Amino acid sequence: MRNCKACPLRQSPAFLSMTDEEESYMQTLKTGERHVRAGQNVLSAGEDSDMLYTVLDGLGLRSVPLPDGERQVVGFVLPGDFLGLQAGVMNEMDHSVTATTDMILCCFPKTRLWDLFRNCPARAYDITHLAAREESLLGEALSVIGQKAATERVAWALHKLFVRLRRIEPSSGNAVALPYRQQDLADALGLSLVHTNKTLARLRDQGLADWSARRLVVPDPDRLYAETGLDADAYRPRPLL
Repeated sequence: MRNCKACPLRQSPAFLSMTDEEESYMQTLKTGERHVRAGQNVLSAGEDSDMLYTVLDGLGLRSVPLPDGERQVVGFVLPGDFLGLQAGVMNEMDHSVTATTDMILCCFPKTRLWDLFRNCPARAYDITHLAAREESLLGEALSVIGQKAATERVAWALHKLFVRLRRIEPSSGNAVALPYRQQDLADALGLSLVHTNKTLARLRDQGLADWSARRLVVPDPDRLYAETGLDADAYRPRPLL
């Protein structure tokens, strides 16, 4: 099992630092690492989970199953994301988390969640921070999907993913690995696959973003963000558990 002090994500500017004491305490909570194959569920809607997870490596999707067998993608899961809090508090997930690539997850028993609030308030506050941030992101996504045209929606989603992934791995330059499918993006933005494909082609022809061969290239992130029609969005480092 990897020691928290050797965690590669802790060197990334995407995440807030923690004290040696907080780091040592998190090590006492971690019980192991879980490996999940691409296509498998990490968490399933309607089910409980004994574990909370931090994504150490790999990408996934949050989605809500619909009665007609379709799904609504409600989020993209990236390294550093915290999973399972809903089951930890409410004893049931209302969405599923599925691995898009092979994933490695740090495991924390949900029975220790309340110990965290009692014994390490700063870390507990970080969980509250992450929950509030997730709520804010969902609100932003809802406003974009409800009020923006297709080009603006796709530009927003690509910019959001590009900035987050490049913050995690700054050496990636103007290209990041993005192994999702166009259908995943379409399901997240409320667009048809055909409309999504045409919009991506338009952004590529304009030199704003090129998503192909599982890589996203953004020559000028500011130009891409200008296409969203939104006010400037300052990226803030987030806690890592």
